[in-house]
Amino acid sequence: MVSDVFFWNLRTTPKAGYEVRLRRLLKACGVPDVVRNGDLTAVKIHFGESGVTGFVSPVWVRPLVAFLRKLGARPFLTDTATLYVGNRGEAVSHAMQAAAHGFDPLLLQAPVIIADGLKSQNQRVVPIAGRHFQEAYLAGDILAADSMLTVTHFKGHELAGIGGCLKNLAMGCATRQGKMHQHGCLGPAVHAEKCKGCESCVKVCASGALFLGKDRKIVFNPELCVGCGACFHACSQGCLQVDWKTDVALFVERMMEYAAAVLQSRQRKNSCVHVSFVMQVTPQCDCAGYSDKPICPDIGVLASRDPVALDQACLDLVNRAEALHPSHLPAGIGPGEDKFLAMHPLVPPDFGLDYAEKLGLGTREHVLREI
Repeated sequence: MVSDVFFWNLRTTPKAGYEVRLRRLLKACGVPDVVRNGDLTAVKIHFGESGVTGFVSPVWVRPLVAFLRKLGARPFLTDTATLYVGNRGEAVSHAMQAAAHGFDPLLLQAPVIIADGLKSQNQRVVPIAGRHFQEAYLAGDILAADSMLTVTHFKGHELAGIGGCLKNLAMGCATRQGKMHQHGCLGPAVHAEKCKGCESCVKVCASGALFLGKDRKIVFNPELCVGCGACFHACSQGCLQVDWKTDVALFVERMMEYAAAVLQSRQRKNSCVHVSFVMQVTPQCDCAGYSDKPICPDIGVLASRDPVALDQACLDLVNRAEALHPSHLPAGIGPGEDKFLAMHPLVPPDFGLDYAEKLGLGTREHVLREI
C-alpha cells in the first residue's frame, strides 16, 4: 500500500497567494471528506514555549481555521500540559502563553482550549494492544472532539530525533501521566536537600507516595507512585524533578503506541487529517525555550491522512535539502545525508516509523503529490 502526501513548496503568485495555495492543499488532502458540518474540530498545535520563535505562526494558522469554519466546523486550538515545570504546565499559564505568541481567539476565530483541563486531570484511560502498554492516558477533550487536524512544526527533538506528526499525536495528546508513561519514569528524581517542608507536594499526591520524614524533608516511596506528575508543579523549590533517563529506542516505541492509542480511540474513524510545516527546521523541540538556527532552508507545507507517510516525506525532504552551516549540524554534512541522525546518533535510524507501520498507523511508502 502506498499513501498520498500532498506538498506545497511555498511558491506563490499574485493570483494564488498563501491562502489560495493552502486551500488547494487541504482540498487535495481530503479535509472536506473528513471534517463535517457541525463538527467540534480540534486543531492540535504547539503554541511554543516562552523564548521560542520557530513554532507555527498564527499568521499561518488563521487560513486553516477559516477553511474549517467554511466547512461548517467549529474549530478550537488545543494542546496539553507539559510534564516539566514551565509556562505551559497548567491550563491558565498555557493559555496565556498561547496569547503571548499571538493565538488570539478573536483574530483567529477559534478559542484556545487546553485539552487535559486545568491541572491535567481531564483524562481518559483507553486500551491499547502494544508491546509496552495495554492502556494509555489521554486528554479528554482530544477524544471528545468530533474531528481533528494536527498542525506540526517539523523539527529535531532531543530524545525522539525528529519532532513530527506522530510525536504531536503521542506526546501532545497525552496528559502529564501519559507523558510520564511514555518517558518510562514512574515518579520524580528527588533532591531532598532542597526541601523546605511545605508539604505542597504531599497534598497533591493522591497515592501517598510522598511524605515528610522526621527531618521534615521529603521522602518518596516509588512503589506507591502512579506517575501522575502533579508533584512537579506543586513543588516551588525544585526538589522534585523529571527523571529524563530513558532508553531512547524504547522511548520511541512507547511514543508510537501512544500515537496509535490516540488515533484508534476516536469515536469516528478516519476523522483526522495531518499538516506539517517544514519551515525553520530547528535542531530541537519547541519546548526548549529557544530556537537555534535552522539546519536547512524552508521547504514547504505537507498534508496527508497518513501520519507515517507524512513524517517519512518530511524526513526525506529535509535530508535531500542543502545543509545550513554554521548550525547544530556537524561540519561536512551535505545534501542526501541524514541530518537528524547526525545530531542525534542514539536514535533508531528509522525514528520508530517501522514500528508505527506494524501498529497499523500507516505506511512509509508514499507518493509526493505537488500542488
